[in-house]
Amino acid sequence: MAPFRIERRSALPVDETWRRLTDWPRHGAHVPLSGVTVRPAGPTRVGTVVVVRTGVGRAGFDDPMEVVRWDPPTGDAPGSCRLEKRGSVVLGWAEIEVRPRDGGSEVVWREEARLRGLPRLFDPPTVWSGRLLFGRVVDALLEA
Repeated sequence: MAPFRIERRSALPVDETWRRLTDWPRHGAHVPLSGVTVRPAGPTRVGTVVVVRTGVGRAGFDDPMEVVRWDPPTGDAPGSCRLEKRGSVVLGWAEIEVRPRDGGSEVVWREEARLRGLPRLFDPPTVWSGRLLFGRVVDALLEA
């Protein structure tokens, strides 16, 4: 797998940072050629499936991720969630943690991702592109 980590600080309160980062459909607005659906509709909980559809028309693939941990922030306690990738193309997991920091919040996004069948030789460019893409997504979600 190709692990990477993104850290950001925000002046936003923890609950607002959490809300923005876990508003799954908004992620699709910041990932090129992608859209996001959530099953079932309604509040996220363990068992929720977030599906990122990447491509144009019929040329594309689904990246379904199941929420396996869902602990929103409460008071001074940080929030964290973990999504396991369940698709046939993208393998791995993602974790998002949001905690209070200096009157605002701090985000730690960890992810391990690999395309099925792609040799480990491609892990370094996967890490680089993942860090770039998801760093931009986090920045955009926190600015919006």
